[in-house]
Amino acid sequence: MDAIAVIITGGWQCGAVRYRADTVLDSAHICHCRMCQKAVGNLFAALIGIPRDAFCWTRGTPSLFQSSDPVLRGFCGDCGTPLLYDYTASKHLNVTIGSLDNPAAFPPQVQFGKEARMPWFDDICRLPDEGTTEETMAEHVPAIKLSNHQHPDHDTDQWPPQN
Repeated sequence: MDAIAVIITGGWQCGAVRYRADTVLDSAHICHCRMCQKAVGNLFAALIGIPRDAFCWTRGTPSLFQSSDPVLRGFCGDCGTPLLYDYTASKHLNVTIGSLDNPAAFPPQVQFGKEARMPWFDDICRLPDEGTTEETMAEHVPAIKLSNHQHPDHDTDQWPPQN
């Protein structure tokens, strides 16, 4: 795996934990295995590798669950957001691509765990597209925006903001 020198930041939905790295690996991938499905509560985990010496927590630390003897999973003890896959013997760890402040910058390059991939996964892109949230839930969007407690997609000096 090649290293890519780039500053990335990310964190949890509630903002209790944030991280920064100055290098990522060209390892963006999705894993369909059953353990990853359960760890992220979804059909697959989208992950990217980061060398351990390039990674640091900038706010808080994750809660950890040892999903198998060699693997730790990091998540938020407050909001539950899954964030981390750590194969402890590896020289790198993996963060969820969705936790990045700019997840679009790291499209998955490969898939793993096909034994548990949903049989209808390849059909998802053919489902009808009902539009944006602003279009399909127009009457609810203003209230959601006014009461949004989600951390923004950038670092903040403090969170939650002081009123």
